[in-house]
Amino acid sequence: MRREARRRGFDAAPRRVVLGDGADWIWNLAGEQFPGAVEIVDIYHARQHLSDAAKALHGAGTEEAGAWTRQRCRELDDGRLHRIAAALRIAARNAKKNEEAAAEARRCVGCLFRNRRRMRCPKFRAQGICVASGVVEAGCKRVVGDRLKRAGMRWTLAGADAVIALRCSRLSGRFEDFWERRAAA
Repeated sequence: MRREARRRGFDAAPRRVVLGDGADWIWNLAGEQFPGAVEIVDIYHARQHLSDAAKALHGAGTEEAGAWTRQRCRELDDGRLHRIAAALRIAARNAKKNEEAAAEARRCVGCLFRNRRRMRCPKFRAQGICVASGVVEAGCKRVVGDRLKRAGMRWTLAGADAVIALRCSRLSGRFEDFWERRAAA
């Protein structure tokens, strides 16, 4: 990963960004491999955490869960993380009879607290930084998924890995390098 980032000029970029889903292992890796890079939690993953909390607190598919989620997502977009945390704490206290829902709300507060500097959407957007990983994920799905999921195809893990390596090498302009390394091995 580090080698590919260097090859693509990441080290020379005036602004370096790592976009992740909020998992601790991603930030640990980012800190090791890309120190000093701006770390951002993908907005859609953050919204999904809020939606999960709303479902636990108000019931999946309920009008209350939908309204609660929409309000929290507006607050997230506006960078009002303190309001989200306050709403989650109140919801956790009010969910005394439902320990599972209260625990989900507390988990969400913890995630919000740990990632607060990575969730400054207004600031990042003002700097012209993308706060969503959907474009990359869609590209991966198209590049890899569409190639492997054609009608009638069956893959072993080794076969799928080989096809993915070839496809990625070709699309990244490194097809000849791939074959040179393969022949040397």
